[in-house]
Amino acid sequence: MAIRPGRGPFRPGLPPVGGCVRYRQRGYGSNCDAIGVSRFSSLRQRFEPRVAELRGSETAKAAGLAGAMIINNVIALASTVVFARVLDDYGSLAALISYFLILSVIGQAMQVATAREGVLGHLGTGEGLMATVRGWTRSMLIFTAVLTVISFVLRDQIASAVGVRHDTWAAAIGLPAGCLWLELSLLRGVLQGVGDYKGVGLSLIGEQGARLVLGTALAVAGLGVTGAYLGTPLSFLVMSAYCARRLQRRVALTAAEQPASAVPTETISLWHHVKRAWAPIAGLIVIAVLQNIDIIAAKHQFSKDLASAYGATAVAAKVLIWVAIGAGFYLVPEVSRRRAAGEDTRPVLGVALGIVLVCAIPVLLIFAVAAKPLLQAAFGAKRTSASDSLIVLGVAFTVLAATYLAIQYMLALKRTWFLIVIGLVAIAEPILLLQAPKKAAGFAAVVLAIQAVGALVAFAFALRRGSPPTLEDTASGAPDVLPAARASAGVGSR
Repeated sequence: MAIRPGRGPFRPGLPPVGGCVRYRQRGYGSNCDAIGVSRFSSLRQRFEPRVAELRGSETAKAAGLAGAMIINNVIALASTVVFARVLDDYGSLAALISYFLILSVIGQAMQVATAREGVLGHLGTGEGLMATVRGWTRSMLIFTAVLTVISFVLRDQIASAVGVRHDTWAAAIGLPAGCLWLELSLLRGVLQGVGDYKGVGLSLIGEQGARLVLGTALAVAGLGVTGAYLGTPLSFLVMSAYCARRLQRRVALTAAEQPASAVPTETISLWHHVKRAWAPIAGLIVIAVLQNIDIIAAKHQFSKDLASAYGATAVAAKVLIWVAIGAGFYLVPEVSRRRAAGEDTRPVLGVALGIVLVCAIPVLLIFAVAAKPLLQAAFGAKRTSASDSLIVLGVAFTVLAATYLAIQYMLALKRTWFLIVIGLVAIAEPILLLQAPKKAAGFAAVVLAIQAVGALVAFAFALRRGSPPTLEDTASGAPDVLPAARASAGVGSR
């Protein structure tokens, strides 16, 4: 039998070994294709049940929400880039957004609390759940109307405090926007509670997409800063309508599967619901002030151009806050579990801090050696005048990321006294920043000093040993409902 180098023995009428891939004799291509299709079908039949199981798993749900948050943040970053280039006074928009972010923390905390209560069935089921949502919506309509009137009456004072004296109507939008955000957060929490993670993820993406499109269109149409800012509450209205419609469909499907004799469970009032979440709300308010008040203070201290440049620089410097939020998803349930089991919880905090540190090293190196090119590529040449402050702000917000983890750690341990002391640091920050140097680098140094003090206070409380858990804590400490709240991120995805 003839042997051909590299091809194996020649067999008349048959393709050589491996010929289905590298060699096709006339008449044998269809056979090779059939073999490939057969193998693909076999593999599909083998793995399709596993893929279907993975799609319905908790891991897939968490991964889907994480993916939605990534897309949300990417679109939010794109919005920042677009607005920084479209607006002459981007600093005013940055200050207004910082004002809103401080107001928005109540919604972030309430979304987590609502998801938890929904999983436990405390919000009712079927028509009982819809009765709860309708009652909350009526309360929110009244609350929003009252705060809207107050905000419009006090628009000049609010604009002065935020540092946007020439955009008083934009300043008046802040409180109504915070109310609309709270309503959207409650609806998202209810959707999480009934297991509609896809709806929550799509609303996260849709919110930022609507904000980018509507805000840009209004700004270009001649409304400037006010138009760009107005895109935010309008996006909340659109997504609230979407979430409400999605919830109605979900409940209708559930009601069709329940017996006709099913009795709605008792509901709770919105005020009672908010009171039960006071500690997370307070903790997030402290973090929001420490994270955002510097941009508002910069509007008071700097010229319009320098304030705009500082606002863009500060946005870039805060990237590690999002890493800390992701690490917090691991930290909170694991600390709760270890506390319930009577184990030492401090190693968990160490792991979370290690995650932030590993990410911080390359980020800070980039900030140190390529600050100006980075800012110019992202925000344009007009926004580079504060580039010398990027590395200082990067270190400051890395420290704040550690403070965030320490606060989440203590809240997971059900400690609250620390909030008084760390709250004093947050109150002192705007006072000190208004006395800071009027150059970006010196101003950033004051921000760093304040963040360092906040971190020292937080870790002084966090690293001390606490009392062992009570029997009630042990019984309720298992974090089996926490996966439903892992989309709190929110929280912040701005």
